[in-house]
Amino acid sequence: MSQHHDLVRLKHMLDYAREGVVIAQGKTLGDLQKDRMMQLSLLHLVGLIGEAASRVSKPTRLKHLEIDWKAIIGMRNKIIHDYAITDLEILWKTVESNLPDLSFKLEKIISEHGS
Repeated sequence: MSQHHDLVRLKHMLDYAREGVVIAQGKTLGDLQKDRMMQLSLLHLVGLIGEAASRVSKPTRLKHLEIDWKAIIGMRNKIIHDYAITDLEILWKTVESNLPDLSFKLEKIISEHGS
């Protein structure tokens, strides 16, 4: 896999993470629990982040161990395969705590690649 393709996927991950943060901004877990559209939006975005992460080449993943690739891809798999039992508290924690940190790390990686 070319570095260019990995960079595109990293940028997609960043875009989805940023969008998730914007959707959750000013909201609470209670808001998420009451708002089905918000639930579906955030589930979809977190799933897309995991899908893009799963397509980043192994050499790039090994180079950037500051990203918890296994957890990101695992979350995607849980959303896709266990959709009926999604824990909204885990989703909220992921969006509220993990996406801002992931965004920061991805911004740094992308800037190192000059794009």
